[in-house]
Amino acid sequence: MKNLSLPIRFGLVTSAVLIAYFLVLSLVDKHTNPAFSFVNAIITGFGIYEAIRISKIENPEKFSYGEGFKTGVITGFIATLAFTIFFLFYTTEVDPTFLSELIKKFNGNFNLDMGMITFVVAVMGLATTVVASLTVMQLFKKSRNMT
Repeated sequence: MKNLSLPIRFGLVTSAVLIAYFLVLSLVDKHTNPAFSFVNAIITGFGIYEAIRISKIENPEKFSYGEGFKTGVITGFIATLAFTIFFLFYTTEVDPTFLSELIKKFNGNFNLDMGMITFVVAVMGLATTVVASLTVMQLFKKSRNMT
């Protein structure tokens, strides 16, 4: 369980930052602009970076590429799961008009239900998690260069 406490802790903190960022955007009415979701990748990447960095500091002899990648993926999964649950709550209870406003930004007549939108949010978060974990691990892996 000790191996999972670090990524769970960082995943929850990362999701709290993602939620706070989304709520700040909603206060200034920018939460329907999908361009701002790029910052979500930066927030998630930073949370994964910190989780892997601390994991390497705490157990330098046990740290490996696989352990670091696993830490990153668990951190991102927890953050994505918590943010997706918040997103589902926000779009159903707090602002039910959010999805229709978002679709209007694209000038489309999309027939998307809540389940599909929630699925897309989760998949985007998980894709960001895998890419960020692989990218961050390039900084922490042991080099085999002969220099």
